[in-house]
Amino acid sequence: MNRQVLKMRIAVCDDEQRFICDLKKNLDELYSSLDMITDGYNSGEELLKGFRRKAYDVVFLDIEMPEIDGITLARKIRELSSDVCIVFLTAHIEYAIKGYEVNALRYLTKPADKQKIKEVIDHVLDKLESSKMLWVKTADGEQRISLSDILFIEAHNQNVIISTAEESFSVRGNISDYEEDLSQYGFFRIHRGYLISLPKVLRVGGKRVVMEDNTTLPVSRTKESKLRDMLFSYVSKEAF
Repeated sequence: MNRQVLKMRIAVCDDEQRFICDLKKNLDELYSSLDMITDGYNSGEELLKGFRRKAYDVVFLDIEMPEIDGITLARKIRELSSDVCIVFLTAHIEYAIKGYEVNALRYLTKPADKQKIKEVIDHVLDKLESSKMLWVKTADGEQRISLSDILFIEAHNQNVIISTAEESFSVRGNISDYEEDLSQYGFFRIHRGYLISLPKVLRVGGKRVVMEDNTTLPVSRTKESKLRDMLFSYVSKEAF
């Protein structure tokens, strides 16, 4: 499938391959049932190239690396993303204080303790669950979209178009799959061709719904009554 509501992407950057392998092994053992992708990088330049292709949720960085050290690398990563959680790996505890300069989540002494790794990942999982992100695969690479930014999703031939207030993303897929995944997050299918975010509805009437960006969408006759019920239920729930 081309979409995933909750998926975690992790990068591990260390010039010593054994530390990358050990960390990946621990992650696999701790989260065997989680939809998780873990990529290893042996240099900062490789990581930056990888990060530009697809953003990560968590980056484990060795502080002491040749060519580009972990702190400098973290600054460059922060220029690409303010959301990514940065975790430093170090054999020397005195380096940890530098992590505050780049808003690091925390540091782990090498070799990383399995329980400490779990604490980090559990924290990020909680963060992802609360922010509810949608990962999609576009022509330009993998894209992360906050569910709270989505106005509506439109079926278009063999693709769907995901529209936010700022931009739209064309993704190969079936709108029914998105309906199944997103209905629990306040999305409702108003028409065979449209799935809308209930919090983004401005008004309803005349078999039409107007979204926050003033886009007007058709509502199927068989869906109109259910839509009103869903909106009432959503507003009532949010009021408490």
